Amino acid sequence: MRDTNCDDGFLGMVEALQFMETDAIAIIGPQCSTIAHIISYVANELQVPLMSFASDATLSSIQFPFFVRTMPSDLYEMAAVAAVVDYYQWKIVTAIYIDDDYGRNGIAALDDELTARRCKISYKVGFPSNAKRSDLLNLLVTVSNMESRVIILHTGAEPGLKLLALANGLNMMGNGYVWIATDWLSSYLDANSSVRAETINDMQGVLTVRPHIPKSKMKSNLMSKWNSLSKKYNHSDLRLSAYGFYVYDSVWAVARALDSFFDDGGRISFKNDSRLRDETGGSLHLEAMSVFDMGKKLLDKIRQANFTGASGQVQFNAQGELIHPAYDIISIIGNGVRTIGFWSNYTRLLSTVLPEDLYLKPPNTSLANQHLYDVIWPGETAQKPRGWVFPSNAKELIIGVPNRFSFKEFVTLDNATGKMTGYCIDVFTQALSLLPYPVTYRFRAFGTGTANPHYDQLIQKVVDNEFDAAIGDIAITMNRTQTLDFTQPFIESGLVILAPVKKHITNSWAFLQPFTLGMWCVTGLSFLVVGAVIWVLEHRINDDFRGSPRQQLITIVWFSFSTLFFAHRENTMSALGRGVLIIWLFVVLIIQSSYTASLTSILTVQQLDTSIRGLDDLKNSDYTIGFQVGSFAEEYMVKELNISRSRLKALGSPEEYAENLKLGPKKGGVMAIVDERPYVELFLSTNCKIAVAGSDFTSRGWGFAFPRDSPLQVDLSTAILTLSENGELQRIHDKWLRTGDCSADNTEFVDSNQLRLESFMGLFLICGAACALALLIYFGIMLRQYLRHEPPESISTEPGSSKSKCSLKRFISFVDDREPPKQKRSLRLSGSSMPTTPTSNVDIERPGRPTRNGGVVNIES
Repeated sequence: MRDTNCDDGFLGMVEALQFMETDAIAIIGPQCSTIAHIISYVANELQVPLMSFASDATLSSIQFPFFVRTMPSDLYEMAAVAAVVDYYQWKIVTAIYIDDDYGRNGIAALDDELTARRCKISYKVGFPSNAKRSDLLNLLVTVSNMESRVIILHTGAEPGLKLLALANGLNMMGNGYVWIATDWLSSYLDANSSVRAETINDMQGVLTVRPHIPKSKMKSNLMSKWNSLSKKYNHSDLRLSAYGFYVYDSVWAVARALDSFFDDGGRISFKNDSRLRDETGGSLHLEAMSVFDMGKKLLDKIRQANFTGASGQVQFNAQGELIHPAYDIISIIGNGVRTIGFWSNYTRLLSTVLPEDLYLKPPNTSLANQHLYDVIWPGETAQKPRGWVFPSNAKELIIGVPNRFSFKEFVTLDNATGKMTGYCIDVFTQALSLLPYPVTYRFRAFGTGTANPHYDQLIQKVVDNEFDAAIGDIAITMNRTQTLDFTQPFIESGLVILAPVKKHITNSWAFLQPFTLGMWCVTGLSFLVVGAVIWVLEHRINDDFRGSPRQQLITIVWFSFSTLFFAHRENTMSALGRGVLIIWLFVVLIIQSSYTASLTSILTVQQLDTSIRGLDDLKNSDYTIGFQVGSFAEEYMVKELNISRSRLKALGSPEEYAENLKLGPKKGGVMAIVDERPYVELFLSTNCKIAVAGSDFTSRGWGFAFPRDSPLQVDLSTAILTLSENGELQRIHDKWLRTGDCSADNTEFVDSNQLRLESFMGLFLICGAACALALLIYFGIMLRQYLRHEPPESISTEPGSSKSKCSLKRFISFVDDREPPKQKRSLRLSGSSMPTTPTSNVDIERPGRPTRNGGVVNIES
């Protein structure tokens, strides 16, 4: 047994080297990281397994193959702390740490874990282990002036308790503060059965973490034996902490490994290393250090450990770390502690379920499953602290504001007073008034005022930290959100198309307007085609479709157009005719309904005519398109809509809008203007001959821009939502964005597109296919009947022969002939004693007019 003297690093290293002069086959300890680093080098050289409790994450089995960590690394502890910070949605923290290997490396691990969760350490400060009280006071005063109120304390027990006492005296343990201590605090409380009341009072509401030790009979027996020994040696106030269980299991791990080592033929032998020589004759006696011959074999036995100890399952993974590291999340309240949840590396989430119960199930890594019990925070409040405040000694915020030339109702610089005014300014100041703390700021105009500034350049100044924020009519776009955070949108904004319009006056021929010319022509032709198809299918069997050529033509026309009103008098008798008619009536129903709806709209709703109907017309044309100077609309049209930049024209004022739209593209103006809806609504309030064509083709809003992870952005978003809910946002809107008489009529463009043929092409194709199929089937049946009753010798195979022409005429005559009704071939008379009069069949041929039964008629004799 040797004290590593962690308080004095130099003496600790000397004593550690002196300790290694004895022949050793394994080392258990030390706990402090500084000494562990030194001994790891020596153990590596002497091939002696080192069973250490040092949690420093930089101690790795890759660098030190003979280093075996027998408790969880700081990597897992800091992952648990970061999970707590992320669970309560705090984005920035302050880190206080002891400035040694243990403190620096632990905070570095915490920084990595927080970064992975999009959180960060906004301020970190270290102090030496021998820091004076005045130094610690100055440190805490500096921390109190920072914006973060979430403080991570990563120290030892003695300096940590001193810091908490000083913080309590500075009122830093009250409302709004969050203190999270690493496992040094839980170890201190577990190891001491009696803690002074003043000490407990200094840490009320503090959260801490503790390595999770599952409940077991072995753990209970060890605690009972330890208490008995403590009383025996008059140390009844000394209890076991989590470190004690890991030390106990480390001894057993070495003992089990030695048993296996000797059973496998292992032996104890050493050899000298020629490089270990103390040439100056000093007191270190390096030549006394010996290399353990079979150290590698014993190391393998230790790494193969697999047993249940007092600390739980003792088993190492491929990286030499204990499997299933887990931590208890503890809240200090009253005279004791309360476990509010657990963190396990198995799921890397916070939970109120014991880790050993989670191991029995597949890991569920959904963030929705995270849960902790309620906490009493510093200041004896159950309400979660916000985690930050605006620092009282903070510098004045420099806020960039666009100095606009046009649409000054949104934001402008008053040259007389030098103040920024406008709709956006009022929204910002009203939102600031709802914050529970004062914010010192100063507006700085961006732009000359002679032209609208480019907003991407304004955004870049915030990214470059020239401005602390940017407010105004700033559109929230995808590219901008990649570098900045925006508040909740305070006004909806999407790109729309402005185009010159004229009122469409209905006239005597308004009933023709629902359909285009092409639609009218195809519809009329379809009526005639369907009528002709029905006539063909019904002509042989239906008397309604027979008669003189003039009568039949009238029947076709009448039947065709009477189906428009479902008023046709002619009945269909064939199955094919009825099928075609059903499909056609369905098409007529759709056409009739569409026509009625469109005509109703034309006669009852005021229509506007424009050459631009929507986004497609804009993209497909070659005319010039206008946009507002400084707007993101230019880049959007070029990159997203693939519109050539040469077609775009920058416009700087509403007057230029109206003038260019009036001139049109052929006279040096523009065909349309693409701009954001708030500007468009303000413009249309005084321009009655212009309207919006189509609908918004982007969905965005305006917000205030702040640097990444700015707490002010979150609070202002909440304030903007409050303004929206209490109606203040609408009042500000009505104050600055008053609309004129034209806005009610022209803010939306009523699309007066006629019904085009493309909309009904599917219906016409279905009907046409049905007609073609019916005709094909019909003529197939007719050809089969004709071939069955026509003598074979009358059919010629040569197309140009006279017999072929005669056969074609006969076939046409056969199709045109009236099909006689079916008759019975014989009549059977019964119930009479008189003999029946026999009948005889007389064949009468009708030249050129064959009947259905082959040109033979039955005549009673």
